[in-house]
Amino acid sequence: MKQWFISQSVDHPKRSILVTIIITLLMGSGLMHFVVEDDFLKMLPQDIESMVALNELKDEFGSTDLMFLGFGKSGVDVLNTENLAMLWDLSHALEDVDQVDEVMCISTSDKMESIDGFLEVSALQEYRDLDEEEIATLRSYLADNSKIRTRNLGENGDYFNVIIRPIVGVKGDVLVSDMEKVVAKHLTDYDVHWGGQAYLTGTLPVLIRNDVVGLMRIGLIGMLLILLFSLRNVPAVGSILATIILSMAFMMGFNGWMIYLTKSDKFMFGVLNTSMPIILLTIANSYGVHVITKFFRKMRTNKDPRAAVEASLNSLVLPIFLTALTTVAAFLCMVFAPLEPLIGYGFSISAGILWAWILSTVFLPSILVLKKWNPDSAAVSHPSHFERFVIAFGEQVIKRPKTVLIGGAVVVIIGIAGFLKLNIEVNMKAFFKPGNPIRESLEFMDNEMTGTMDLQLLINADLRSPEVLNQMTRIQDFMEEYEAVTLSISIADVIKQMHRMVNDDDPAFETIPDTREKVNNLFTMYSMSGDPDNFSSLVDYDYEKGLATSMMRSISTSEIVVLVEEIEAFLQQDDYKDLNITITGLLIVFRDLVALIIRSSFISIFASIIIIALIAAYFFKHWLWGVLAVVPLSSAVILNFGLMGIFGVDLNHVTALLSAIIIGVGVDFAIHYISQFRNHLHTHGLDGKLSRETMRDVGFPVILDAASNMAFGALLFSMFIPMIHMGGLMVFAMVSTSTATLTLLAILLEMNKKRLARIEGIAVPE
Repeated sequence: MKQWFISQSVDHPKRSILVTIIITLLMGSGLMHFVVEDDFLKMLPQDIESMVALNELKDEFGSTDLMFLGFGKSGVDVLNTENLAMLWDLSHALEDVDQVDEVMCISTSDKMESIDGFLEVSALQEYRDLDEEEIATLRSYLADNSKIRTRNLGENGDYFNVIIRPIVGVKGDVLVSDMEKVVAKHLTDYDVHWGGQAYLTGTLPVLIRNDVVGLMRIGLIGMLLILLFSLRNVPAVGSILATIILSMAFMMGFNGWMIYLTKSDKFMFGVLNTSMPIILLTIANSYGVHVITKFFRKMRTNKDPRAAVEASLNSLVLPIFLTALTTVAAFLCMVFAPLEPLIGYGFSISAGILWAWILSTVFLPSILVLKKWNPDSAAVSHPSHFERFVIAFGEQVIKRPKTVLIGGAVVVIIGIAGFLKLNIEVNMKAFFKPGNPIRESLEFMDNEMTGTMDLQLLINADLRSPEVLNQMTRIQDFMEEYEAVTLSISIADVIKQMHRMVNDDDPAFETIPDTREKVNNLFTMYSMSGDPDNFSSLVDYDYEKGLATSMMRSISTSEIVVLVEEIEAFLQQDDYKDLNITITGLLIVFRDLVALIIRSSFISIFASIIIIALIAAYFFKHWLWGVLAVVPLSSAVILNFGLMGIFGVDLNHVTALLSAIIIGVGVDFAIHYISQFRNHLHTHGLDGKLSRETMRDVGFPVILDAASNMAFGALLFSMFIPMIHMGGLMVFAMVSTSTATLTLLAILLEMNKKRLARIEGIAVPE
């Protein structure tokens, strides 16, 4: 295989360049089938209990992913003629949007009154333009019905609360875009605040993707400047850039073709996939850096580009192949991940990595052969200041083995201690920095309105039974004891209100009637002047399934877990077992997402490390080489997750992918170092220059690779907290993996060189 790659690059460079470009274009044409998917819930397995329950709920009651709109003017009573007319116009305009199933606010709600002992149902706001007397009547009705007031007005009465229920299956980004257009047209003179999971799931993925794309451009420019400063040669940097671009086109095209061929959602590009380009950039850059630096080093001795390319490939074909193979194996471990998009992620990025390997060993060397190099140029003939610094650093490491090992052990122990403090957080409000407009809106909705989260109880029981309805009331009372719960609504609340109204609006009768016949009579009386379909979001047609919805302020993931556990424990009491209640809603989905994140992260990490060790052991022909190959990787993973715990960086579905970045680049450094160490061991034996020559050969490309990839610390300037954390941790991952390779691994190889020599069949003097 090695000779084939050398032959293609040295003997047929033009053909090799043309063929690789044509193949890239053919695969890249798959971009026509590329699909961006922003539905946050599609990343979850549809067969888990919470998703099954949520989908059942949507089939029966419509979408439960609500969007909240609060508007008004701080400190100004919202109940006046002008504001109510505006609410009327806005609500009817929102109802006309194709993606909207229902709009709930004062202008679209009904009221119940007692007229001569009969139940009368009419519109809460009968007309667009109300006079002062009609507004006073409306105000009085809201004051007498606290739940209706809480649902429709802010805490201080200066903001309207509009609840929007989208149709099932609507694309979140389309919904949000259409809503914002309507609001921009009508509410030019009002303070406007958005909230709700439907709004966040429609807004967040688009914002993250756009933010990452912009920052990646900055990171790429920074990476190229670092390479240019270190390599001091524009064509060399341009060759690396070409390799990166072709790898990226191949990967994205592969993703598109897989969507076209499999029709699977696994390959749709969603919020989890935003790190794919960054990871492939780092890996393709790594391969290119090793080829270019090795080529310049060989050119210093033989001055012949063809000979330098041949010598470079002789040295690099195996390690680059192994780094590609082990990295692909690590990413393919994502097939064990319970989050379905990670499976497509693993296959797509593996395709990009394999193509980056081909390009680095065929396309890039072919360019080096065709380019007319000046062997006397500074870039070729003299090592840079940066390279000399790395060589000096390596000398110091080799001189102080015990100090290096003790220092490394201390750092890893600190990482383990921090690992135990790791916090998991998937609350989307925590994605935004304080002061961010979206976070401010969410905090406003939490502080002034009904909150931005919700929890549903799906009840399978006879919902005309007074006993069942009273049980529902007690469950709602229990839930409303929690500070985060602002409001709880069910068919039981409607029945209590009807019972009160038919008894001359006497608050003493705001109870569940004591017989089934009386409950049936209330529904019959309601149907005489109201539409029974008004209850469709609370109960099914046969009154055998009901929905109790609790509106909540945002709470942390750990609080979600505690809340759900306490509700489940309450429902396990004998009084409620017969109700067959299922807790569902996005709160439950988030709770399950916590478990899935932990599971997918650690399955991926442990499986990857084991497989990488086995592959390295197989190709290097001994288990000890496999163990040594994962030393830098394992220590860097422990240290990075430990630092997340120490500095309070949350683990979520974005930062969990950090492990993939560490594994992707960390194994490259170790494989290259071990490969060159073995080469020198066979060439020079156990002379005193073994580790020094290895460090001279590998140290500079490893550090340059890490330094150039640290340019993606540009993510530190993201508007999203997980991306900021990812940027900072990515920088540290580059430092930790490269440093661990040039310190821990280097010292372990030096200390075990006699044993390793015997493994390689080299005579060792006694």
